[in-house]
Amino acid sequence: MKNSLIMYLVKQDLIDSYSGSILGGLWSFIIPLVNITVFIVIFSKIMGAKLNVLGVDFQEYSYSIYLVSGVLAWNYFSNTLVRITNIFNEKAGLITKVNTNLLVLPLYIIISESVIFFISMSFFLLFLLIIGFPVTKYWMVLIIIYFLQSIFAYGLGLFLATLSVFIKDISEFTRVIVQLWFWFTPLVYVMDILPEKYKIIFELNPMYHIVNAYRDVIVRSQLPDMYSLSLFFIFSMFLFLCAVYFFRKLEKDIRDFI
Repeated sequence: MKNSLIMYLVKQDLIDSYSGSILGGLWSFIIPLVNITVFIVIFSKIMGAKLNVLGVDFQEYSYSIYLVSGVLAWNYFSNTLVRITNIFNEKAGLITKVNTNLLVLPLYIIISESVIFFISMSFFLLFLLIIGFPVTKYWMVLIIIYFLQSIFAYGLGLFLATLSVFIKDISEFTRVIVQLWFWFTPLVYVMDILPEKYKIIFELNPMYHIVNAYRDVIVRSQLPDMYSLSLFFIFSMFLFLCAVYFFRKLEKDIRDFI
């Protein structure tokens, strides 16, 4: 597949998201800005106060920073996963008409969702600079964390996309699992409020380590746990290679079936 086709799909994806609207592509900036504002203004006052009652120390904007640093990473992952899962069914018309490299096709979703992610992170960074929150050299590590979660989303999404061609319920099943997964990841709450005996269950969640890595860099101004990230990288690469192998075995059937 030519790079020009991937970039065309990225451009079309961003345009189609707001097609028919007056502001068009500006919504790609407006929606992240509104989301960041809501998280900062509302949640800093409401949830921050409630967590203080539970004994977790949060200053005025601390909870908002804690929340946004995790939610932005989660939104990128969950949107990418759900969309890749349905990609072969969604692009069936293109696949049957154009000689398309199905293994590369999900890249346009990765790039498109990355654009939204980086726009959101830019607004978040601007807010941190305005309030004087420390932005350290460790922010450079974020690109590595982003790369690792992209591999994980790509591998898991490719595996589910392959299955969804033959089992249509996979797409809806993935949406349900992602919603449950959200609550099993410490995004809107902190691990300190959980009973000690349950923490090990949450730590088995791969996204816990990615979200925690983002928060180590952004909230705690320190390097993330490199041991956890190394294990996550090994797991993600293993998943990705298994997904590619699984896809290769069924690629001909996929093209015939769609």
